[in-house]
Amino acid sequence: MARGGKKEAVIAARLRAARLEAGLSQRELGIQAGMDPSVASPRVNQYERGKHTPDTGTLLRLGQVLGVPVPYFLADDDDLAMLIIAYHRMSAAPRRRLLALASRTEQARP
Repeated sequence: MARGGKKEAVIAARLRAARLEAGLSQRELGIQAGMDPSVASPRVNQYERGKHTPDTGTLLRLGQVLGVPVPYFLADDDDLAMLIIAYHRMSAAPRRRLLALASRTEQARP
């Protein structure tokens, strides 16, 4: 379990899951995100264990390498995280349809 609070634990778990899905080692991810090769693996390891939390710029670079947006790392609900990924990977037309559906659903609420 992460040493930090809930936010740190969520970021750590999401980072690890995205890295594993991408098939990258901690070192490869760190290097591709612009970290010095000599510290890439230990830094990513500390992020994944929740010992340290990456700053916003680092999280953005990690997300770019992994193909996920920053909000994915912050979503504390698994369903929301999956929706963020799905939306991020959609082209413009499906995004517009999804947003229209969400708007109609919201308007239909009592």
